[in-house]
Amino acid sequence: MRGADPWKSPDPLGEALHFLRMTGSFYVRSEMSGSWGLALPAMDDAVWFHTVVDGSCVLSVPGESTRELVPGDFALVPHGRGHVLAADIESVGDATSVYEVPHDYVSDRYAVITQCDASGPDTVLVCGAVRMNHPAAQQLLRLLPAVIVIDADSGPRRARMQNILAMVADEARSLEPGGEAVITRLSDVLVIQALRSWIADTPSAQSGWLGALQDERIGGALARIHRNPHERWTVAALASSAHMSRSAFSARFTALVGDSVMSYLAVWRMQVAYDTLRSEDVVLAELARRSGYSSEAAFGKAFKRAMGVSPGSVRRRQDVALVPVQSSR
Repeated sequence: MRGADPWKSPDPLGEALHFLRMTGSFYVRSEMSGSWGLALPAMDDAVWFHTVVDGSCVLSVPGESTRELVPGDFALVPHGRGHVLAADIESVGDATSVYEVPHDYVSDRYAVITQCDASGPDTVLVCGAVRMNHPAAQQLLRLLPAVIVIDADSGPRRARMQNILAMVADEARSLEPGGEAVITRLSDVLVIQALRSWIADTPSAQSGWLGALQDERIGGALARIHRNPHERWTVAALASSAHMSRSAFSARFTALVGDSVMSYLAVWRMQVAYDTLRSEDVVLAELARRSGYSSEAAFGKAFKRAMGVSPGSVRRRQDVALVPVQSSR
């Protein structure tokens, strides 16, 4: 369309959610009976999720109210905190570390835990731990509460999520060839759907950074920064793209985001650079150019000032696998 703004985003919040790519993921189906309990370890930067296929269990996160989970519920523990899943409240204190439970590995990222008597499982769960390293994901995760539970009876607006949960349940019960691939992909979708539901239903998500993304003018400016951090953005250019005066734009941006325009841009560039160093084999000079710096030295100083470490040390870092134990095969 003639005259259309090439930088305009119709859905800045949707663009931010698009960055929630999941890495380092591990998924497990658990078949349990009797008075069982599983202690899930604390994992830096990981998001745990749990859904009940059959039966029920309780979710216990330190400092939070214990929640019962039934089929159709979907729970997130966003901050990598250690927690317990158990048959009932009485079993929480006797939970066994998941590291000590034998796993049958279907693939390198999908395992099955079976602790059942002869009558079969009372409870079947699908759980997982995922990492989301992109700065947009990290920005969102910092805003989340310690536990999010999307209830099975949350109303018609979540019908799509319940349909996906039903598909996961069907695959988990039968686990036909390729079933683990279906479950892992559907689980990733469920994590994003749960975050969308939380954003839509939580008043605090309508302010701050999330509120700014949903603001008609500031959201568009954030989308421009997120999508093209290498551009030589100025306050004047971003204000013009938002059809606001420079002073009004700066004031509204700071009020909503909690940081000035150029400070936010500088930090975002370094966060993107950090993610790039973790995920790509990139020459530092090229990364400096992508980040809007004319020299590698200037980029290195800015990176260390913002992130607290040098670019080289990030490149050398090896991620810790999320797989909890060695295969029992």
